[in-house]
Amino acid sequence: MSALLADLEAQALQWIVTADADFVDLALAEVRAADPAARVARALAPGVLLVEGGLSFADLAAIWGARPPIFVRHVCPVQSTLRVLPTEDWAERAGLAATAEALPYLDPDLAFSVQSRVLGGLVVKPFDLNQHLAQLGESLLGLTLDVRHPAQVLSVVAVGDEDGWGGGVLYLGASLPAHNLSDWAGGMRRFAREEGQVSRAEFKLLEAIEVFGLEMPARGTALDLGAAPGGWTRVLRAHEQYVTAVDPGELDPRLKEDRGVRHKRMTAEAYLADEPDRFDILVNDMRMDARDSARLMVRYARCLYPHGWALMTMKLPEARRMAMVEHALAILAEAYTVVGARHLFHNRSEITVCLRPKSRVDRV
Repeated sequence: MSALLADLEAQALQWIVTADADFVDLALAEVRAADPAARVARALAPGVLLVEGGLSFADLAAIWGARPPIFVRHVCPVQSTLRVLPTEDWAERAGLAATAEALPYLDPDLAFSVQSRVLGGLVVKPFDLNQHLAQLGESLLGLTLDVRHPAQVLSVVAVGDEDGWGGGVLYLGASLPAHNLSDWAGGMRRFAREEGQVSRAEFKLLEAIEVFGLEMPARGTALDLGAAPGGWTRVLRAHEQYVTAVDPGELDPRLKEDRGVRHKRMTAEAYLADEPDRFDILVNDMRMDARDSARLMVRYARCLYPHGWALMTMKLPEARRMAMVEHALAILAEAYTVVGARHLFHNRSEITVCLRPKSRVDRV
């Protein structure tokens, strides 16, 4: 990161925080735990908040870099705020501000991306803002655009006025993608539907693999608990894993023909009593109480190789959700190190937890 961009992050005392609209209360608790002086200056949209902090964005990024929040999905700094009149062009207005106050702080030796969000029913499209600002960065400053793997990001949030006449406010900020908690605008990671896809649950696993930086062993073995109809099994097979799918229910017919899939038509509890094999990967997307699911995962820890990893979703109730999370994580700590826990874009009323098995010495 260039010294100029580091200075810019250190000066930003406003941030835009994004979370699922149903989990905003928990996201705000995480904001205030990191910065007790933080306050919501404006709700820009459901789950999108402009926050005024007592800490700088750089200080916040350092705190969350060491221990990422669970429910805050994305955060970006606000270094420039501009009023846009109904008669003004949004892209041109954003371009003038970015050229003067943001783009010059980016490192010309590092690839960049523009990530725009449009809120409040404006006619302008995120693509228009992205394209205009990217062209300015390339032509005026010699920056290199890389949308998929940027090393630095210009975030733009356009918010329309409630009167519907076309005016509003632009918020701009430059930062490192790692400091934003997600490489995607607003934390919204989208995947294209693939031919042969079994279920939308596949997106949860694909996103988790990215977010937690998980590596698949070469021709490894995976155990999928509660596998039916087989979405996660299909993803694991696409990564060349041999899968034991445990579920009393039916798998998708296409998986039945795959010799790399072994279907155990029984409950996870029954399979555990059947002296199961050991695996490189253990996944669990079962619909059950988070604490019961955590206890089951602890019992299955002996089936995971020491180098392996585990992934599970925790289904959360409508009330006392954080208490449920803390209790379930404490149960998991008996047998696992918690690598991370996040409410991902493709999660609904649940979070995804990544785990590594503890050695027997660590468990004592």
